[in-house]
Amino acid sequence: MRTKIVAGNWKMNLDVRASQTLAQEISEKIEKLETPNTRIIIAPTFTNLYPVYHHTRLDNRVEIAAQNMHQAKSGAFTGEISAEMLQSIGIKTVILGHSERRQYFNETDTALAEKMLTVLNNNMEAIFCFGEVLEERKAEKHFEVVKGQLSNALFHLSANDFKSIILAYEPVWAIGTGETATPEQAQEIHAFVRKVLADKYGKVVADQVSILYGGSVKASNAKEIFSQPDVDGGLIGGAALIADDFVKIIEGIL
Repeated sequence: MRTKIVAGNWKMNLDVRASQTLAQEISEKIEKLETPNTRIIIAPTFTNLYPVYHHTRLDNRVEIAAQNMHQAKSGAFTGEISAEMLQSIGIKTVILGHSERRQYFNETDTALAEKMLTVLNNNMEAIFCFGEVLEERKAEKHFEVVKGQLSNALFHLSANDFKSIILAYEPVWAIGTGETATPEQAQEIHAFVRKVLADKYGKVVADQVSILYGGSVKASNAKEIFSQPDVDGGLIGGAALIADDFVKIIEGIL
């Protein structure tokens, strides 16, 4: 059985105190929830990683992830964070390839391929993001784009490496554009991704990898989206910043 995952990407929001407060609220609200085979992950900003990790360290049901990581061990990379630095504060999971990193910081598949190797070489775990923009969806190139992103950034890895990889499909065209992705469209892409993995690595690997949906999941639509057979959870943006909404989304997967 694949692991169910609800991950909250806090992006560039909240100061230290607000981050600790939100983490504490989430921890308290899920205290009475039965969450078998379900992981709950939150990703604060770099400056808040350790304070939040330290604040929640006794609650092993809430995991902390980083939003990005550089591929080099160290060096003249101003403003960047290495795997060793993350591990030194207890962080083992990192989001890579988010659509905003690709769009605003020109992150390429080639760079992501290097970052994935760094993650694996350091015994860490990656939430790898991918997905098409509106123009690509309207041109019906979404399958081609998704397959290209996966093959370019991941297909140099071994089948065993996928034990440390969570996939997150982001339909960029359905985030803040006024367009809406249906649960059926989410399922269509997730099933396609699983087939792409099966063709490359075999059905066993494809059936074991958790694939999250990252297209404006809300408390109102989470249950329907998560009920799709190939959707194993969500990478949540704005709704993850409100404890009640995030917990309702978690409840949608239980």
